[in-house]
Amino acid sequence: MNILLWVLQGLAALMYAASGVMKVFLFDKVTADVPSFGALPREVWMALGIVELVCTAGLIVPGVLHWQSTLTVVAASVLAIESLLFIWVHAKYKETPTIIFSCVLGLLMAFIAYGRMFLMPSL
Repeated sequence: MNILLWVLQGLAALMYAASGVMKVFLFDKVTADVPSFGALPREVWMALGIVELVCTAGLIVPGVLHWQSTLTVVAASVLAIESLLFIWVHAKYKETPTIIFSCVLGLLMAFIAYGRMFLMPSL
């Protein structure tokens, strides 16, 4: 179970790091391709990108350093909650594939939070 959680955390960290970089540094390039980015102000998207980057570190760093393992649970929980916001935004624009993707990511983050809280708490 520990290996599965680490693999999921690593993949999620890569994905959320890319998403966070996109929202913070490449926002202007991406907005032309994604209509739902108009649902929230640019500052909100940038804040969400920063949250994603911080949570990316929270998914990996506590386990590597064997320090404050509850930060991994917090990071995964925050990303699961953030996915609910994304589901709402994409539903507003009827972007079905993106809604499904956000649901899967939210469930994945919820599983990581649950797994690190109850199934394999010691990293």
